[in-house]
Amino acid sequence: MEKVFVDTDIVLDLLSARQPHYKYAADLFSLADENLIKVYVSSLTFANVNYILSKQLLAGQARKMLLKFKALVNVLSVNDKIIELALASDFHDFEDAIQYNTAIENSITTLLTRNLKDFKKAEITILTAQQYLKAID
Repeated sequence: MEKVFVDTDIVLDLLSARQPHYKYAADLFSLADENLIKVYVSSLTFANVNYILSKQLLAGQARKMLLKFKALVNVLSVNDKIIELALASDFHDFEDAIQYNTAIENSITTLLTRNLKDFKKAEITILTAQQYLKAID
């Protein structure tokens, strides 16, 4: 089964129903729900998404939403080595560096994001959810 690492922006597309990207995020996570792919996210994603959703929703709704979402993904730890690699990287966005190095350290060779420009020097496959879905169709 193929493993993909999903960046925070795609998770937010799904959970916030952000248009026009929601459809691709929903289709992607449907594949995970059907056990056709394994989706991985970092623990940082849960913290970031909870923070953003808590500002948009009533108290407790963000956590309830994340609890349901957790059933679709595998959460990878952000450890000391990943932080050191991110700090030493040439990524302009530190959060992207953490996400990228989390994927690398867990031998995941496909990272899905809407932020392709910040991953130009990546040594793994970087795609949008839309590109990924088209490639596997």
